[in-house]
Amino acid sequence: MEKLIQRAARSGMKTAALKHHGHTGNLKRPDSHPKDSMRHKQAGAFLAAASGSGQLQLEVDTSPDLQELLTFYRYFNPDIIFVEGYKQEHYPKVVLLQSIRDISLLRECSNVTCAVTSISLQEKIDVPCFFRSDDKHYLDFILNEMEVADDNGSLRNHKPTDFC
Repeated sequence: MEKLIQRAARSGMKTAALKHHGHTGNLKRPDSHPKDSMRHKQAGAFLAAASGSGQLQLEVDTSPDLQELLTFYRYFNPDIIFVEGYKQEHYPKVVLLQSIRDISLLRECSNVTCAVTSISLQEKIDVPCFFRSDDKHYLDFILNEMEVADDNGSLRNHKPTDFC
């Protein structure tokens, strides 16, 4: 397989490889010991994956934009997708304030749902703010913000919801 991948890649083909893990047990972490899928990657595959035991490991030499990544994630039908980073995207955000300098993030980011902080704030901010140690309250708040009424008036989570 590796020689086929090398030959195809050398001839200019955009090569991908998929390995079925037919053994019982979890897939090994790629950094634990070079596995077939990692050797496929090293041989020149831009996309290499291992699948088995109800798991999928994927490594790809590309940097899809957020929309492409969300489309990929939605293929697996999650109820919710949490996204870290992507501060300039339009999705609802929770801003983590770790120092006074981070307060500027509240002005730079749009669609801020709340802030979570480990510092005492001297200035008033325009969004709900929770101490990091108060995880029960901010976790409940964030999850409740994601609920919407369905046609029957019952609350349910967005499907899927993307939260930065």
